[in-house]
Amino acid sequence: MKKTFKFYSLCWLISLALFNVITFITPNEMGGMSKFGGAFWVGYIFITIAFIGQLVFAFFAFRPNSLQKVFYNIPLISISYSGLVIMLVAGTACMAIPNLPNWIGIIVCFAILALNAISVIKVAFAADIVSEIDNKIKAQTQFIKLLTADAEHLLSTCKSAELKAEAKKVYEAIRYSDPISNDALADIEGQIQGEFKSFVQAINSEDLELSKSVGGGLLNLIDSRNKKCKNLK
Repeated sequence: MKKTFKFYSLCWLISLALFNVITFITPNEMGGMSKFGGAFWVGYIFITIAFIGQLVFAFFAFRPNSLQKVFYNIPLISISYSGLVIMLVAGTACMAIPNLPNWIGIIVCFAILALNAISVIKVAFAADIVSEIDNKIKAQTQFIKLLTADAEHLLSTCKSAELKAEAKKVYEAIRYSDPISNDALADIEGQIQGEFKSFVQAINSEDLELSKSVGGGLLNLIDSRNKKCKNLK
């Protein structure tokens, strides 16, 4: 994501340079009054702060190496960008309105800056919560996902139709099992793993009767796990 941030920061730098060129290239006097009077510097300073803040928020948004986490942070970028646009409008008004009292410019610009900061913090907090939930779900579904992959591989290695039929029963039972694990299921899932290893050995030894026996016990364990999953919800 570092390359993305580099491109983003380049666009940011060009935008900031454009703002400064427009600000200082215009005539110093308009209608016989200096453009630097009133709340000009208040508007300029707050717009600059908004630019810097937006870049900081973008840095934190693009910092994760995971595309999924960056996706969760997209609202952070969009809200901070929206805040920058609003600040540009308000700050420009402060800079353009002749003899506007500094205190009015400070109150208006600071209120916009504060509300934008609060909004960004809320979005960042929400993104962290969603990311934590996503990681938790991945960890909880890992057992069934890995076991399904192993069962599918075993099915593809069967050397006879009879063995393939037994392996398919186990594969389908695992595939359609409740994907969400729970700490309370640790014991029975450990038994399932041990029984599955025995089933793999039986299939690889091409012992049909042993495969049926071990497979039947494995199916019972899987069914018991699924019932416990249902009761825990």
